[in-house]
Amino acid sequence: MRHRKSGTTLGRNSSHRKAMMRNMVTSFFDHEKITTTDARAKELRKLAERLITLAKRGTLHARRQVMQVIQDGKVVAKLFDRLAPRYQDRPGGYTRIIKLGLREGDKASMVIIELVEEELKSKPKKAKKTAAPKKTAKKVEAAPADEAPAVDAPAEEAPAEEAPAEEAK
Repeated sequence: MRHRKSGTTLGRNSSHRKAMMRNMVTSFFDHEKITTTDARAKELRKLAERLITLAKRGTLHARRQVMQVIQDGKVVAKLFDRLAPRYQDRPGGYTRIIKLGLREGDKASMVIIELVEEELKSKPKKAKKTAAPKKTAKKVEAAPADEAPAVDAPAEEAPAEEAPAEEAK
């Protein structure tokens, strides 16, 4: 039975899997983007987002907890000094997975996992922009209705002009 067991084994024993994830998350924060398989990227996302959330706290205890996983001091300093302030107002979702296709040798699904660059503040602006064209579309529909009576008005004036011409005869 696998009650309350989460995560995939990735075909490795626990010590190998733990070492691989430590190496991958260190490289991920160092380069901010890596190419790997889909299964590894999904496991890496869990660990990376947990570490960014710890780094956002900025306390000594949080730094020590991160140092248990990432044992490179330069990468930990980068995480706390440059990456954590970037996501201070963001509640989660710091990473993005982009599918690349299948690997040539064994047809494994390859992906790029990268840190999200844009701020959370820019996302509501996009929503407002999509709402604005809907409003203008309604105005566009109302505009032809206003133009229709304007077209009828000159047609009414034309017979009025013809009538005085006939009276002159």
